[in-house]
Amino acid sequence: MRFQTPLVPAVLIRRYNRFLADIRLEDGQVTRAHCPNPGSMMGLKDPDLRIWVEPNDDPKKKLRYGWRLVELPGGHWAGIDTGLPNRIVAEALDARAIPELSAFPVITPEVSYGQNSRVDFLLSGGDLPDTYVEVKNVTLRRAGDWAEFPDSVTTRGAKHLVELSEMVAQGHRAVMLYLLQRSDCTRLKMAGDLDPAYARAFDAARAAGVEMICYGTDISPDGIRIGDKIPVDIAAQI
Repeated sequence: MRFQTPLVPAVLIRRYNRFLADIRLEDGQVTRAHCPNPGSMMGLKDPDLRIWVEPNDDPKKKLRYGWRLVELPGGHWAGIDTGLPNRIVAEALDARAIPELSAFPVITPEVSYGQNSRVDFLLSGGDLPDTYVEVKNVTLRRAGDWAEFPDSVTTRGAKHLVELSEMVAQGHRAVMLYLLQRSDCTRLKMAGDLDPAYARAFDAARAAGVEMICYGTDISPDGIRIGDKIPVDIAAQI
């Protein structure tokens, strides 16, 4: 997934609500950018962080910049746009770049299932069981090389785990795919202290047969694409 417009560097002044941030461009201009992430963004919203934003000249948009990346120590990156993971995974599925999900001839996004929900991808065909794939964006790191999910309470996320479990009970295959949008982590675990209910739902879904997989991403100011598989800690989470 390549960015449509070359990104430019900036410094974060503050992210002051879920969708807005004040930034300082390299020429000293202070302006406002769209923040495409309604989550807590723990560790990725501190003042004075070096960030990368995407300019636009669309007259229909109120803001001329969209925040896309955070530059991390050691040459690492984090992608903060929660609208990108499904696009990244869609490209990877089309390219057969996720081995566990590469055998399906039909890839259908946004299919209704469960209780008034839509699964991110339904994979079908080839005499294989229908496979329901839900994608979650991961950006939290608190210690060592551990990535963690979620970074705040997510009732909706727990609901998705229950619904995937129901698909398994009906004879289908279900996969929770965690997409790690930062390059300084090599393994994933659930943040049970931040959302105990989600951790319990994770344990229950795994026991019910939902597959838990995680893939990293290769991130640069040019774009983001699927990276290497990341091990998931499947020990009891709570």
